[in-house]
Amino acid sequence: MFEYVRNSKRFIKIVLAIIILPFALWGVDSYVRTSGSGDIATVGGTPIVITEFQQALREQQERLRPMLGNTNPAMLDSPEIRSAVLDTLINQRLLTLNAVNSKLSVSDAQLVEFIATVPQLQEDGKFSKERYAALVASQNMSKEMFEARLRQDLLMQQAMAAVTEAALTGRSTAERWLGTQLEEREIAEVMLRPEQYAGQVKIDKDAVKNYYELNRKQFEIPEQVRVEFVVLSQEQFANQAIVTEEEVRKAYTTQADRNKQPETRRASHILITATGADAQAAQTRAAGLLEQLKKSPGDFEKLARLNSQDPGSAAKGGDLDWFSRGMMVKPFEDAAFALKENQISELVRSDFGFHIIKLTGVRAERVQALEEVRAGITAELKRQVAARKYTEAAESFTNMVYEQSDSLKPVIEKFKLDPQQSDWFVKDGAAIPPFTNAKLMAALFSDDVLKNKRNTEAVEVAPNTLVAARVIEHMPASLPSLESLQPSIEKILVRLEAAKLAAKDGADKLARLQKGENVVVTWGASRSVSRANAPQMSTAAVRAVFRVDVAKIPAYAGAEMQGGGFALYRIGAVKKYAAPGSEPPVARALRQNYEQTVAEQELMAWIETLKARHEVTINQKLLESKER
Repeated sequence: MFEYVRNSKRFIKIVLAIIILPFALWGVDSYVRTSGSGDIATVGGTPIVITEFQQALREQQERLRPMLGNTNPAMLDSPEIRSAVLDTLINQRLLTLNAVNSKLSVSDAQLVEFIATVPQLQEDGKFSKERYAALVASQNMSKEMFEARLRQDLLMQQAMAAVTEAALTGRSTAERWLGTQLEEREIAEVMLRPEQYAGQVKIDKDAVKNYYELNRKQFEIPEQVRVEFVVLSQEQFANQAIVTEEEVRKAYTTQADRNKQPETRRASHILITATGADAQAAQTRAAGLLEQLKKSPGDFEKLARLNSQDPGSAAKGGDLDWFSRGMMVKPFEDAAFALKENQISELVRSDFGFHIIKLTGVRAERVQALEEVRAGITAELKRQVAARKYTEAAESFTNMVYEQSDSLKPVIEKFKLDPQQSDWFVKDGAAIPPFTNAKLMAALFSDDVLKNKRNTEAVEVAPNTLVAARVIEHMPASLPSLESLQPSIEKILVRLEAAKLAAKDGADKLARLQKGENVVVTWGASRSVSRANAPQMSTAAVRAVFRVDVAKIPAYAGAEMQGGGFALYRIGAVKKYAAPGSEPPVARALRQNYEQTVAEQELMAWIETLKARHEVTINQKLLESKER
């Protein structure tokens, strides 16, 4: 689609993870709420309530689990994670306050345009209202709530765009940085590995015993359980919900405005860009083209291909596809909606230059037929039914697992739930959902559940999802005997001592090489590396190779290896980066990374100024509390 003509405010494409929590498709949370059980922070006098924080924390934990694997659930509820989530919410609020104070806004037309261009909501290249309605329903939101939250996120992105798009990178600074990243050094290497020194190591029994006593936790077999559990979720009620034809028709009638499609138009144009002193020449050229079209209207497509300076539409004969009001800049919109089909406009001046517009199609406003929106209406009605039934059932479910704590059978029978059983899992160890929830994990290993044989309380492990469980088998923690572990401990000690010997020998050899002494080592084949491309080298090794003085060749560097040992490097040649006539892809990618880094730094500095402008207070006690 034509990008010059659309509203000039561009939504920032890069949403920094340090500023905005990633979300599924759009999944932004509510930034300003008025209810909750306490304020975990205030920003510029507006509260961030504990429920908002808990929701954001849960979402972040769910996003991190696939990246971290079946890790200890407690790690996902660490003080660092909790502080990072709260910092993100504070930054979001600062951006929102700034956007409001700056009188930024997202119009209905801009919101519609954004939604209509999301690939997940398109079918056969066109926006699908049914897909959109189904998506909204799957998020357990009304359409109004979903769009309000999306509008809030787009507003924040506008605020960020004003800073990041204005960030300038000095050309000379960028060139120097690029030069350091792409400078190549020819290296040969030799690896001094621990196993090469293992034969020199002798381990006595006292060392084995001491290591065993000092590292008992390392060898301990953790406490484990196997459990029975049940899940009550809003999704279950949605799957069971029945919506009648009468209800669908009633919703269709009462929501008539939502089913309207506004008038859309299709146009082609020829753009002659105009800037500063060139404006008069651009106008003269555009006027000449207009005169040609008045004589030969059928040549519009040909003239657009040959003359239009809009790269997005020129190759298509100027075609801009279909658009509604609010999707083009105002002068263009006014002219396009004043034309009759196949009529060609006079010159139209906008911020981008001079346009000649030809209207090629008109679709009148219309109300979509029931069959066109039936799927979306049905999904929304089922969501409403499910939300109501889940709210009613959740309270009863919570009370029953607590009051009848000797069995899960009562809730299984009442709510027709399928009981499930887990495999063995260890306390605070790797687990799969729903046991990745820290509160559920803690409850399962509590005295009340283990010793008193009671159910856990109902725990919300995800939005609108409750889990209750009970232990069916328990294995206490145990420590294997020293005798059974002795061979393993001896291998560990040999490895540790051999690594020390390798590191010492490597450092000695490096010192001798740097003094110019002859050291007998078998160097590997030479290869070229750069800071940007150094395969099979650790960060420490790359730093060592490029930090060493290369005024005299050969030069030598070294670094301890990950996992033990030492790597020696001989630098035999240096090739400074010289930019060719056409910048190669790797250089272009690095330059873009540099520019992004500068933009991120500018944005973070700006966030700090907002913190100084809007007072931020944090309830540290509430932040550290892990009660739900």
